[in-house]
Amino acid sequence: MPTVTHLAAVARLAAVSAGAVLLTACSADEPTEPPTVDPVPSVSAASTRPESPRTPDLSAEPQTVATGIKVPWGLAFLPDGSALVAERQTGDIYQVRPGAAKKKVYTVAGVQIGGEGGLLGLALHDDWVYAYFTAENDNRIVRFKTTGDGKPEVIFKGLDRGSRHNGGRLAFGPDGMLYVGTGDAGREPQAQDRNDPNGKILRLTPEGKAAPGNPWPGSPVWSMGHRNVQGLAWDAQGRMYGIEFGQDTWDEVNIIQPGKNYGWPEVEGKAGDSRYTDPIVQWRTDDASPSGAAVSGSTLYVAALKGERLWTVPLGGGTSKAELIGRYGRLRTVAVAADGSLWLTTSNTDGRGDPRNGDDRILRFPAR
Repeated sequence: MPTVTHLAAVARLAAVSAGAVLLTACSADEPTEPPTVDPVPSVSAASTRPESPRTPDLSAEPQTVATGIKVPWGLAFLPDGSALVAERQTGDIYQVRPGAAKKKVYTVAGVQIGGEGGLLGLALHDDWVYAYFTAENDNRIVRFKTTGDGKPEVIFKGLDRGSRHNGGRLAFGPDGMLYVGTGDAGREPQAQDRNDPNGKILRLTPEGKAAPGNPWPGSPVWSMGHRNVQGLAWDAQGRMYGIEFGQDTWDEVNIIQPGKNYGWPEVEGKAGDSRYTDPIVQWRTDDASPSGAAVSGSTLYVAALKGERLWTVPLGGGTSKAELIGRYGRLRTVAVAADGSLWLTTSNTDGRGDPRNGDDRILRFPAR
């Protein structure tokens, strides 16, 4: 197994966000509802992470950080401002930085490529790198250190794999726990089974155990009723957002709360049913098929695959806005760096896009 001894020890990541998988479903032939955003409730907790005083400038010409990556999926920032990027189609992890050539630093053993599976989410915590990937018989999470022999340790396994809906997002929350977005693996009833980890958001300790304080003691499940969550993000007040692929009608942005049921497969979008929690914003699947998510200030950024755009969601309420429509093709992962810049990965080589020169690419929009 290759090592990454040339990397500095990794400090805890202040904010992690990463990518998603496109669905094959299309929108219903109904009038498009204006994508208004319900006001986000305030919380009493103080700010949980530092905020850059600068915000991304989407009107600026982006810098191309890296090219020629086969479906970049997970992305996690290192303390020196560079980032680790997961290549879904190979199991390779690259280190990328502005103004330098990409450098392969690790290969995750046992990755099985096919459909929407492969090497998916990445997260960093202390001196560990965490990776979510599709193995021969399941989806699983490993971690490995950036020093020493780099031998991976399996910390969670047994998630159903499928040709689609493999989930894959990893993110450490403000509480230091590992949050995991899983898919229903095409087996829809699993999302409503509290004892099944598929179609859920999981909350784990860094060692992969069910985290203390979870809604059901001894269970890793944090929330349920999800189809395929592949965007996780927190704002400065500690509110958690989950980005959800719809099937035929509505994609969703949800505020994630412990023990809540988000309805899939019983409902899709805003149902007004007290048994389920409604999203704060929804989009037609043709306009989004949303992927990664990140927060900067009072704005949530959501990358869209089929919609080929970046959605900006005002967390104080109002109207979400589509940016960069069609400019770079399918957008899978969005992340905001410590300097306030916004990084985007394209996903035009995933078999569902129209590859362009240099794809797939990692783009960086400067802060202002």
